[in-house]
Amino acid sequence: PLREAEVLWPSPGAVSARSRDGLITEGRATILFPKANEVFYNPVQVFNRDMTCAVLTEFARLFLQAKGIQGKDAGMGVTGMGVTGMGITGVGITGMGITGMGITGMGITGMGITGVGTIGGGLRVLEALAASGLRSIRFAKEVPGLRSVVANDCSALATDLIGRNVDFNGVGALVTPSMADARMLMYQCKANRDPFDVIDLDPYGSPAPFIDAAVQAVSEGGLLCVTCTDMGVLAGNNPETSYSKYGSVSLKGKFCHEMALRIILHSLDNRANCYQRFIVPLVSISADFYIRVYVRVFTGQAKVKASASKQALVYQCVGCGTHHLQRMGRATAHGNGFKYGAAMGPPVGPTCEFCHQRHQMGGPIWAEPLHDLPFVQRILGALERSPHRFQTQERMQGVLSAITEELSDVPLYYTLEGLSSIVHCNTPSLLQFSSALLHAGYRVSLSHACRTAVKTDAPPAVLWDILRCWVRLHPVKRERLTDPSPAARILSVEPTLQASFAIRADANPSSRKRGLKRFPENPEAFWGPKAKAKAGNTHPSNTHPSNTHPTDTHPSDTHPSCTHPSNTHPSNTHPSCTHPSDTHPSNTHPSDTHPSDTHPSDTHPSCTHPSNTHPSNTHPSDTHPSNTHPSNTHPSNTHPSDPSITSSSSCPPPGAASPHP
Repeated sequence: PLREAEVLWPSPGAVSARSRDGLITEGRATILFPKANEVFYNPVQVFNRDMTCAVLTEFARLFLQAKGIQGKDAGMGVTGMGVTGMGITGVGITGMGITGMGITGMGITGMGITGVGTIGGGLRVLEALAASGLRSIRFAKEVPGLRSVVANDCSALATDLIGRNVDFNGVGALVTPSMADARMLMYQCKANRDPFDVIDLDPYGSPAPFIDAAVQAVSEGGLLCVTCTDMGVLAGNNPETSYSKYGSVSLKGKFCHEMALRIILHSLDNRANCYQRFIVPLVSISADFYIRVYVRVFTGQAKVKASASKQALVYQCVGCGTHHLQRMGRATAHGNGFKYGAAMGPPVGPTCEFCHQRHQMGGPIWAEPLHDLPFVQRILGALERSPHRFQTQERMQGVLSAITEELSDVPLYYTLEGLSSIVHCNTPSLLQFSSALLHAGYRVSLSHACRTAVKTDAPPAVLWDILRCWVRLHPVKRERLTDPSPAARILSVEPTLQASFAIRADANPSSRKRGLKRFPENPEAFWGPKAKAKAGNTHPSNTHPSNTHPTDTHPSDTHPSCTHPSNTHPSNTHPSCTHPSDTHPSNTHPSDTHPSDTHPSDTHPSCTHPSNTHPSNTHPSDTHPSNTHPSNTHPSNTHPSDPSITSSSSCPPPGAASPHP
């Protein structure tokens, strides 16, 4: 039976989420919730769906502008969108408020949306793994400028539920339920030359089996929205699996959140290149226990030639963690174009110049910007004009604001505790370390992906010089500097830079000054992956060989960079995150406790509760009825505190079609 639950949000204009009498309301959609756990709903993914609706709204405007749609559209039947060059009559944006798009009586105070209808020439959207159809219904009721939405799933149970939810919400004219293998559906659309303008992939675990079909089935300049929840693979626990799925070797490191984003972008671009296509990232987000990227796909042989120069290998020292990037190719200006060639390298010697240890090599990864900053600014502007449109509005504004402040041309980052732990010193405050870099003439920023991240264009030698100067002011106990440790070798060298730690005003970014919630507190206990749906119909797309690696559902596949005290399970400790000095009492500083930075969820949310090693904590998107596999009955998938759970309880295979909304 369902557990009664209700969460109330700030105002009538905000989105409410509740579970009562088999109904769940999210955004402007209300879906039927099956009493049996056949198809699943998890409120953790509200942020994912809210962000997708915001991205699609802005993308629809750009898309329709490019198509030059003007005048009154019979399918829209409304007037006044007020977007120059878009000319859609009847959408009426008043402070983002979309008014009157063909459906009456659905106004939301403070939001201004009173209905969304079909527009000829609008976006054709595919939700490839739709489960209950919640996401598709939200698109239909919240995103303007759509022509049609196909809500597909390979399960008969899920497809039947989609149909009932579509009828229940009165969006049958816009949303079409479909039961098919997601890959075959996309390949067929490619063969019929009837591409989708937007394809949303939100599978269990890895989207790898669907990428090839998706990059072909999306229209010219169309949008791919892709989620990955196999963070154990992408963050370095299983580099061999990462290579088999994404064509890139993942590394264990403090930068693993951002590297995961760059791995999936590399995989998308590499697969698109096979068809003379390339990607342009709009927004790339690391959140909770997953990553989510939004990319446009274009065709152009000349641009595809530049793809090698957009990818890079990563060399990481196994001793001190210093990393260097090696581009895969060169692109040099030649006349009116570019000349391409092989890159020169490697960027490192046989051993690390700082601690004399060896390097491990990862990648290739996407080495270009993760975001289109003007597009991100458009989303932020829309959110500011409509302060109550989304339930997770505050978090969206915090994350997107942090994204606009990131150094877009600096791949990867270091962390304060990571650098300090190498030399066993007290951790400088974020403002002190950033100020030292600014005084030295370099740029510095934070990252939305990690609370203590430092992105800078300063070379590693400068970072270690700043740490040497810091150690002079805050000496390290000599017994901790045993030769030939990395700390002893790094601190044995005199700094060539005299660092100043005087606080600079520009060291504190605007989002931090404003107290925006970049890493908000979890709203309730057990905030994370939930139990899978009950087994139902099976389909070949759910048992793709690349999605059945036994390590994908092992409890150790929590995020490697998370060292929250509650993570007491031995498998939850990443080697790169358990240096003795990381938990030393001296590694704190008063200025590091900014209100926006001290929430429990600042560690990776998938690792912030003892229950996160419970086998029931699978990703909400991973509850497809057919997701059963012998590899999911690993003996370690038994939490000692729950005698009702036995090792025979199964978990869905990674990469299976998503049954979550």
